[in-house]
Amino acid sequence: MSTETRSHTYLANADPGVIEDIYRQFLANPESIDLTWRKFFEGFDFARSMNGEVGGSAVASEKFVKESRVLAMIEEYRERGHLFTKTNPVRERRKYEDPLTLERFGLGESDLNTVFEAGREVGLGPARLRDIVQLLDETYCQSVAVEYMYIPHPKMRDWLRTRMESTRNRRNFTRDEQLQILDNITRTVVLEKFMHSRFVGQKRFSLEGVDAFIPAMDAIVELGANLGIEEFVIGMAHRGRLTILPNILGKELDHIFAEFEGKSYADNAFAGDVKYHLGHACERLTRSGKRVKLSVCPNPSHLEAVDPIVEGLVRAKLDHRYGSDLKRIAPIVVHGDASIAGQGVIYELLQMSTLDGYRTGGTVHVVLNNQVGFTTNYLDARSSTYCTDVAKVTLSPVFHVNGDDVEAVVYTVQLALEFRQQFNRDVFIDILGYRKYGHNEGDEPRFTQPILYKAIARHPNLLEIYSRKLIERGTLTEVEARRLQSDFQDLCQRKYEQAKQQPAELEPSFTEEVWQHYRLATAPDFVESPITGIELKTARKISEKLTDLPAGKAFFQKVVKILSDRRHLLDEHNKLDWAMGELLAYGSLVNEGRPVRITGQDVERGTFSHRHAILRIEDSEEEYCPLHHVSEQQASFQIYNSLLSEMAVLGFEYGFAMAMPEALTVWEAQFGDFANGAQIIIDQFVIGGEVKWKHQNGLVMLLPHGAEGQGPEHTSGRPERFLQLAADHNIQVVNCSTPANFFHALRRQFARPFRKPLIVLSPKSLLRHPLCVSPLEAFGPGTRFHELIDDAPADPKAVTRLILTSGKLYYQLLERRERDKRKDVALVRLEQYYPLPTEQLAAILQKYKAVKSTHWVQEEPENFGAWSYLRRKLTDYDLDVICRKESSSSASGFVEQHEREQAELTDRAFN
Repeated sequence: MSTETRSHTYLANADPGVIEDIYRQFLANPESIDLTWRKFFEGFDFARSMNGEVGGSAVASEKFVKESRVLAMIEEYRERGHLFTKTNPVRERRKYEDPLTLERFGLGESDLNTVFEAGREVGLGPARLRDIVQLLDETYCQSVAVEYMYIPHPKMRDWLRTRMESTRNRRNFTRDEQLQILDNITRTVVLEKFMHSRFVGQKRFSLEGVDAFIPAMDAIVELGANLGIEEFVIGMAHRGRLTILPNILGKELDHIFAEFEGKSYADNAFAGDVKYHLGHACERLTRSGKRVKLSVCPNPSHLEAVDPIVEGLVRAKLDHRYGSDLKRIAPIVVHGDASIAGQGVIYELLQMSTLDGYRTGGTVHVVLNNQVGFTTNYLDARSSTYCTDVAKVTLSPVFHVNGDDVEAVVYTVQLALEFRQQFNRDVFIDILGYRKYGHNEGDEPRFTQPILYKAIARHPNLLEIYSRKLIERGTLTEVEARRLQSDFQDLCQRKYEQAKQQPAELEPSFTEEVWQHYRLATAPDFVESPITGIELKTARKISEKLTDLPAGKAFFQKVVKILSDRRHLLDEHNKLDWAMGELLAYGSLVNEGRPVRITGQDVERGTFSHRHAILRIEDSEEEYCPLHHVSEQQASFQIYNSLLSEMAVLGFEYGFAMAMPEALTVWEAQFGDFANGAQIIIDQFVIGGEVKWKHQNGLVMLLPHGAEGQGPEHTSGRPERFLQLAADHNIQVVNCSTPANFFHALRRQFARPFRKPLIVLSPKSLLRHPLCVSPLEAFGPGTRFHELIDDAPADPKAVTRLILTSGKLYYQLLERRERDKRKDVALVRLEQYYPLPTEQLAAILQKYKAVKSTHWVQEEPENFGAWSYLRRKLTDYDLDVICRKESSSSASGFVEQHEREQAELTDRAFN
């Protein structure tokens, strides 16, 4: 509760002593009391109300006490008025304690015609109580309810209060504006009815019941363009998508109807998705003559999963197209009432909203409030008062508006958008409506909501309500209203007939503009990696830049020592360790004009203190990033420690990479095990995005992986999950064993005319392993990523036992072989799991003609890791496995047991 509110509530007790004390403070020092009380004392002739006495009994006069009570009432309307509104079109509102009656404030009917100076507080000047109450009721308790008094910023509160109370939360629309609203409603309602009659029983997730969403979106686009917004990126679930696509984004009706006809595309590589998941983009000319870009993202049925993708798309465009001007592009996220209250990604998303690495200038959140989930009543769907109470995480204003009052809806979204542009903060509009049918059009809602659906059956639709209102106003005639409906009905029929005759036509991707120079990959593209090495002179120069520190700054001594050791390794031994190989990849890319963005938990330093991309100056907040100083003309390098989130952050970076194929976008999990916190994003977007929506993406996921005795939650990046999901050349999965190969894997993302997500099972102990270094020449001209690394020292004629392995286990096996001086064992490293380099593998296996046994050796239990995948793929080879026994846990939590198991692995590998 604000200070002002606390003061007024307390003064409603009518304690004359308190009033006198505050007044004396005002006389002594006006700045020492609340702004509201200062305005109160300055606003009318206080001395006269006390009959000229400062400390006398006149202070407690009935008139003065009632003035204070009127002020308390004003504050209470602002604080709690939203609880007593007319915002629900089909249900009676829930009852709350202490309604805003006159008696609650010690006032009565006899005071209604009394003039109170407190009227100045609401902009009326001295006014009758009757008029003050009417203004408050019309502002806070009609079709629009507002929650905003918890906002801690006085400028924001005052901005909202002034605009709402000066207009009583409504506006008068011109005749043209009214007709435009009617046209939007007509197109919405008629289209929904048309599809319901033509495609009987087909799912379309009708918008009916919250039809005001379309005029609301139209108003946002039109006003936004006038306020300087050049682009909107929209994310929403399936409900209403088939209505917004033609009516706001201009998708042709015949294309939509053709999708309902179920026609497939000629391109068999494109599996496609259901029609209410598809994206679309357009450039729209507004009625005021401005051009604005619009796109709605494709999405799965996982409600709210698309939200962070939207934010990432917007951030990429902000950084690289709009000069970081927050007012030129805006995200719009459309929620359902059950999903915004129930899905944890919303909380994660809001916690990102003002962070430097993720802010997008404020999101416009629109809630299509059906007042029911799939079948669940809202009383069973949340504990909070409102579905939007998560908005209080960011102290964002929330507007609840009656979906049957379309003019109130349009007014509200316009006010909300103005707030967003003014303060670049999130804002929420909760449109209360209903759902005419069940969860989908084949569902029977009366099974679970009999009372509600009896009310809905009797309820007129929005077109009937608004047409009647405009006819009564004289804005148009009944004949004109019917003609609007019949004209659009005829258009739908013509487009329907057209759709039945035309073949299926694949529309361009909604990101077609930035992806037009990239093609889809084919199987031959993965036989061998392209050359990705750089000039040795350039590699050395960049490496030196990355280890140079500016003089005169007190860097933390341990960091100075780490950089000194890296430089020594380069200068004296001509080698790079893992951290330098990684940083050199980033440095070489920005040097070539490729932007790089890395986020994740603690990525600036690195979970295992290896990266140190950001260096701190002792006893200050100053930071230094060597990768900002590679060259004068370099591209941007961004690295941000993320909030403690996987799903929202990975979704954000996937969206960023979707909008920026020319940038390297990297997300690192703190441990690979934690990637399962983002499994929805992985399954629905990273894995299936291309085959469902034909959207490529070059996102890199770094998943620290390796059995090192740290327990079951700090061991496995779950390679088996990615390999089970790998098909159609949808992803790349690597487990590199050298810094140079990791360097090339990162640079390879740009060396081909397509983009694929790259899953890297990145090391932990190898970050400092003395053998895990690469000569500078391995980064030089003519070098490339190696999908397989053969055992160069091995004599093929002497080798009778061939071991295939990957990652850190190679070094353990190598040490054992060297200790035992085994010449009969060859160690071949599989650096890329998927796409599996079958041709290269066949050539290597053919090379070792004397081999009597071939083994796949992995650290993971038998049901984890790559074994199941390899057994399925390599059926032509007599290959067995050496690994831990199958387990329901990825690793033991006991170090002694871990070490015993590791020793047993190496024993079995060589015996």
